[in-house]
Amino acid sequence: MLNDKVGMSVSDLNILIADAIRREPRTRSVTVRGEISGFKHHFASGHWYFAMKDENASISCVMFRQNTVHSEIRPRDGAFVQVSGYVDLYMKNGSVQLYVTSMKADGIGSLYARLEELKQKLSREGLFDPGRKRPLPWIPRKVAVVTSESGAAIQDILNVSALRCPSVPIVLVPVTVQGEGAGLEIARGIRQACGIPDADVIIVARGGGSAEDLWCFNDEAVARAVAAAPIPVVSGVGHETDTTLCDLAADVRASTPSNAAELVFPDRKELFQRFAFCRTNLCRAAADRIQSTELRVARMKERLAAGRPETRIREYLEREAALRDRLIHALRSIAERRSAEVSGARFLLQEAVTRKAEKANTGLSTARARLESISPLRVLNRGYALVYDSERHLLPSAAEARRSSGRMEIQYADGKINVIRSE
Repeated sequence: MLNDKVGMSVSDLNILIADAIRREPRTRSVTVRGEISGFKHHFASGHWYFAMKDENASISCVMFRQNTVHSEIRPRDGAFVQVSGYVDLYMKNGSVQLYVTSMKADGIGSLYARLEELKQKLSREGLFDPGRKRPLPWIPRKVAVVTSESGAAIQDILNVSALRCPSVPIVLVPVTVQGEGAGLEIARGIRQACGIPDADVIIVARGGGSAEDLWCFNDEAVARAVAAAPIPVVSGVGHETDTTLCDLAADVRASTPSNAAELVFPDRKELFQRFAFCRTNLCRAAADRIQSTELRVARMKERLAAGRPETRIREYLEREAALRDRLIHALRSIAERRSAEVSGARFLLQEAVTRKAEKANTGLSTARARLESISPLRVLNRGYALVYDSERHLLPSAAEARRSSGRMEIQYADGKINVIRSE
């Protein structure tokens, strides 16, 4: 008999509860229909651990290896099954469990079936379209966090932001992240976060948990609120293996709340490095720009100096002198060339004239000799004479002389005389 004044130990209490459960005939053999969630196969022992749930409640279950080897089906999350077994208390942690001895399929789980139907519907509407995903700001002005104010998620986000970029302000929008009505509250929180001044990114976060704990993030209202947000939304719900409709609708999905903070808040060390790199590039660009500007100014000065009237006149005079020298040189060259040509032509002409004159003299001498050989004057040297009338017509006969009237001229070898014929 336990002493109520002294109190009982935890073990005594668990024994009391276990006895009460075992004395109840209805718990010794039960058949339960429900949906499997959180299934785990312990390979070392061969035992199966999972939960059975419906829309309003769930219970932890275990199926030992001696029963799993005879099972017709292998459980999976979302499968709707019918199990038989008994209820007992697990003494170590005081939890009530359903110890399953047999299992058979009983259709597809209604919750997962409705979830898949809703997912297909929202996908057809384009809520999960990658083309509508927006990039995160490089350095956010302000970050709104939609999560529980007492959960581990907000602490993880605060710790990461303090290490990476503590200068970015964070505004918490507290909501319930588990249980009935949590989905609508999360959707209202997202819409509220959209109205925060200067907030340019939203983190929707919750720590790890069972599928039942995260089910509110599969609410249609949450998915639509995320898709309708005018600023980028980062979903950091559960663990990396957990995927909800909130994850699919968000612009960026993070594996955990800490990872969401790492994606949103820039690393200040990296920022300093990038700023230093930008400053170096800016200084180099400014120096290059100054140097190129100085070169342009120098060229403009040269062009301006070259364009002054006195410079242009000096250039023209220099060009004129150069052209004059070239012209004189060309004229001299032409004159020398022409003089040489004239000298050569004069020499050739003189030779040609000489040859022509000699040839003419020879011809003339020959003609003179021939003329003299046939000249009638040579006959006069032998005592003959020539008689001409007044008009210098030769009178070869006496008859012609008689017919001539007036003066006549007689030509002898040594001269001539004029005579008048008498009747």
